[in-house]
Amino acid sequence: MEKIPLHGGELTLDELNAIFTTIPVEFDFIDQNDIIRWSSANRHRLFKRTDADLGKHVLDVHPGHSQGRVKQVLHEMHSGDRSSIKLLIHYHQQPVSIAFYALHNDQGDYLGCVEVTQPVSDFQEHGSIWRNIKQVFHKK
Repeated sequence: MEKIPLHGGELTLDELNAIFTTIPVEFDFIDQNDIIRWSSANRHRLFKRTDADLGKHVLDVHPGHSQGRVKQVLHEMHSGDRSSIKLLIHYHQQPVSIAFYALHNDQGDYLGCVEVTQPVSDFQEHGSIWRNIKQVFHKK
């Protein structure tokens, strides 16, 4: 099988798919037009994505109560005012980390972002509300 060259090495398509289907973390790639282009397909997902979600605007797959925040974060990533944000929410009585990271090519052009979601019940939760508030106002 042909190797895919990546920064830091190379992997086959089978190896890359195995990584994303094995680790208990959700990844969603949202392009520069805020369209969902790829989601990790693994059994660990809390927020299910189907092939029908591919090609949809990211706001179409987020609940109404979070759309304003998602829209604001994406605007700040497009403008370069923010490179990432990490939040802790509760979903079905368990703490869940949701992070957005702006993605750029080697020339610095904005490519979109990746949303990374992970249950964190094994991690210490103390102080999460204040950390979330600080993250919203502190832009990196």
